[in-house]
Order: sequence, then C-alpha cells, then structure tokens
Amino acid sequence: MRAYTAIFIARLKMLLQYRAAAWAGAGTQLFFGAALIAMRQAFYHSSHAIPPLPEAQMITYSWLGQAFFALSPFTANPDPEVRAMMRDGTVAYELARPLDLYTLWFTRNAANRVAPTVLRCLPILVLGMAFLGMQPPPSLAAFIGFLLALLGAVALIASWCTLITISLLWTLSGDGIARIAPGLVAVLSGQILPLALLPDALQPTLRFLPFIGMVDAPFTLWIGQRPVSELGSILLHQLAWTTVFVLAGRFLLARGLKRLVVQGG
Repeated sequence: MRAYTAIFIARLKMLLQYRAAAWAGAGTQLFFGAALIAMRQAFYHSSHAIPPLPEAQMITYSWLGQAFFALSPFTANPDPEVRAMMRDGTVAYELARPLDLYTLWFTRNAANRVAPTVLRCLPILVLGMAFLGMQPPPSLAAFIGFLLALLGAVALIASWCTLITISLLWTLSGDGIARIAPGLVAVLSGQILPLALLPDALQPTLRFLPFIGMVDAPFTLWIGQRPVSELGSILLHQLAWTTVFVLAGRFLLARGLKRLVVQGG
C-alpha cells in the first residue's frame, strides 16, 4: 500500500497547486448556490403545504451541495488521463507498471475528488455559516457522523468513477457515458434536489440504491434530518455498495484487458 499512498499524496500535491482555479470555482459555487436557494425559496413561499424538509435545513443542504460540488456525482466522470491514454495508445504504459491497475486507477480517482474539494469547501462553509443562512451541525456527534459518512462517500464515488473509467476499455471515446452517468447519478443522489423533497413512493428505492450514500446521507446527518443513531446503517450501506462496485470493476477490468487492442504508435 505504500506505493498507492505515495501516488495519492503526489496527485493531491499536484492538484492542490491550482489555487486560483479553486478560488474561481468557489466564487462560481457561491453565485449558483445563491441562485439555487432563491429559486427553492420561491417554491417554498408559494406553497401552503408543509414541506418535508424545513426551509432552514433546505438552505443548509443547498450550501453543502455547493461546498462539496467537486466531490459530487456531477464531476464523477471517467479519469481524463485514462481517456487520453485510450485514444493515443499510451495506456500500454499503465499496463507495464508493476502495480495493480485497478488500485492505481481507484487511488487517482479518489485524489481527483478530494483535492479540489479541500480547496473549495472551506471558504464556502465559512461564508455560508457567517452570512448566508447556513446552519452548523446540531451537535458534535452529528458533525463527526458527517465526516465519517463523507469518507464513505469518497470511497463510494471513487469506486463508481473507477467503474466508469473501466468502461473505456469497450469504447473509443468516453463521451457517451461521461454525459449520461453524471446527470443520472446527480438526480438519484440528491445533488440536484434533496431526496426528502421527492415523492414518498420513490423513497424506498432511493434508499436502496447506492447513490444516496454519495450526497444525501452525509448531508442529512449535518442538517439533523437523520439522527446520528443511523450512522451505522449509513456506513454499512456505503461499504456494501463500494464493495459491489469494486468487485464489478475488477471483474470487468480482467475481462476488458483480455480484449484490449492498443492504438497509437
């Protein structure tokens, strides 16, 4: 594991150098967060029904979505480096490395999610709680539960991204899956709209699918919608689906490498 830890740290250090891009991204998320909350508040104030998610929790949930946008399924695309390697044939270098290919791609996908999130989330969280109506977690236990569930979300999203990356072994271009998968997962994970606001008939299915563990589960621990006593079931759900994605990814990678034709010169 020492080699993969070194790769993860090296990738983090490389990505953490893009501070100007991160600040620009944080500014963009602040703007879109304000617009998104204003739109949702318009729906709240125009309806006489009691919403399943109180307005204060909705505002906090929305700012969390902006703070951790770089971690979200909207950015869960195939690894851009692997996509380029598949097109020009340099993926042969990946096959020649004395490393487990799946673990290598998983490690890089995890770093690709974590580094921009670290740079963007802090200014949004600080400004959100200071001036923009965002509420802190209801208790220290809720905050610790959020952090643990967020780590589970990183593993789950990385395993999903690695599975999407492996699909490139069957395509010349990853444009199709890169356009379809993020939007679909963003809806089912709660990135587009808090899952509590979706119809009750869909809730059992949404709670079973893996995507709730990517966004909605950690966020609902922060806002207090789900009690800390459910942390064990949340982590178990994340672990189970991460294991499924890892096993499926390893199986498909082994199958794909048997038929891989390297292009380029």
